[in-house]
Amino acid sequence: MSGEHDFQRRTITIPEAPPDVHHLLGDLITSSNEDLLSKVLRLDAVDEQGDYLHWQDMRYRTPPDGLTAEQWWTGTGLARDRLRRNQPMDDSNGAPFGLCMVDRIWESLHRIDQAVAGQILVDDPVASPGSGDYYIVRSLIEEAIASSQLEGASTTRAIAKEMLLDGRDPRDLDERMIFNNYAAINDVRRLVKDEAPFSVEALKQLHRIITHDTLGDRSDAGRFQEPHDQRVTVVFRHMGFERTLHTPPPAEQLPERMQALCTFANGEVESGFMHPVIRALILHFWLAYDHPFVDGNGRLARSLFYWSMLRSKYWLTEYLAISAILRDDPIGYPEAFLRTERDNNDLTYFVLYQLQVIEDAIKRLEQYLNRKRREVREAEAHLHGQFPFNHRQRSVIIVAIRDPFAAFYIGTHARRHDVSYLSARTDLIQLENHGLLVRTQDGRLIRFVAAPNLVDRLRNPSDPTVANPSNN
Repeated sequence: MSGEHDFQRRTITIPEAPPDVHHLLGDLITSSNEDLLSKVLRLDAVDEQGDYLHWQDMRYRTPPDGLTAEQWWTGTGLARDRLRRNQPMDDSNGAPFGLCMVDRIWESLHRIDQAVAGQILVDDPVASPGSGDYYIVRSLIEEAIASSQLEGASTTRAIAKEMLLDGRDPRDLDERMIFNNYAAINDVRRLVKDEAPFSVEALKQLHRIITHDTLGDRSDAGRFQEPHDQRVTVVFRHMGFERTLHTPPPAEQLPERMQALCTFANGEVESGFMHPVIRALILHFWLAYDHPFVDGNGRLARSLFYWSMLRSKYWLTEYLAISAILRDDPIGYPEAFLRTERDNNDLTYFVLYQLQVIEDAIKRLEQYLNRKRREVREAEAHLHGQFPFNHRQRSVIIVAIRDPFAAFYIGTHARRHDVSYLSARTDLIQLENHGLLVRTQDGRLIRFVAAPNLVDRLRNPSDPTVANPSNN
């Protein structure tokens, strides 16, 4: 698999580099127009709507107060210089990356903090004991699939979910990418649980997991590119047109840069406060910018973001499929990188974009949970109205609806309801015969679990062709 990334999108815009603010300021001072200079110096880092405009957008807008686009940019750039805070990350020429903490960033961080600290899965009809694991697994699967699709994997969601849930081995390269991503996300969870500082070796091990059996040369797994290697680039191709979007730093810089990344990841460099979400987003950008490996850098960058968020106790991250949002907006993601690079290493563009991605992922989770709540209510209504089940069987199905990972045993069912083993066995087998439970083995014991299409079976009890839904 090539180390290049192809963004084959006709509408991608490579932003024009902004004019030099200080050169423009010199022209203004030379003009001796004090009123004009005063107007320029009163401008803010954002426009009247609070938007953090790039020159690519600003030059086509109507400037305020009769200014030219260049004068508007001058005042905006000077305001950003005053607000900018350089980060412990440099580009390949040693120039620092910086960030302007404008109001829109603080507002977004506040909303994310509220969601993370909120009660979205507490006292919820779909969040009975044990079902939290179900939503984590579902979200990790969605993230593994979407992250691979961003890198070109074409396996359908239904097939990929079937592979991960059944635990079968991947059958082709696309499935292997998804399988590896799922393993990597689970390894991230392990790293967080171990509470060990992040290290270069941990980074390399994550890369080995992500690229297992997907590289042309297996020795490239977990190995930084070296000076004698052909350096990977990010390339845009379309209809015979080709342009390099990003050339990462020289390979000889990688050992030092990756050690600096790990130091930053562990919070060992800055003297003041850095919001944990901002740290996670800068880590994402940093790894993608440096592109230390021959392939898999995008997937690794997103895994590093998850590690940083979970390490900072942002538990909701486990339930979010960030890559699904990025996949659905194939233009915004690369353009956020480009705008940062093309404007004095200003990370504000990337951070603002990624904060919106996180908020969109939170909204998707809320929409999903609302849909599951409706399904629970509908299924319970169908259960009481259309099936000739006793109260014991109804209680089993209600538990199975709310917790798809629940397991039911004949002996346990008998003791819980104070009935004979034969009655308990009859209860569960009847539910199996209706297609609502599936029989499996747990050693010598018979175990019953919820059918994958349980909700649809309750809605359509007479339909023998109810399919296993791919979006649950």
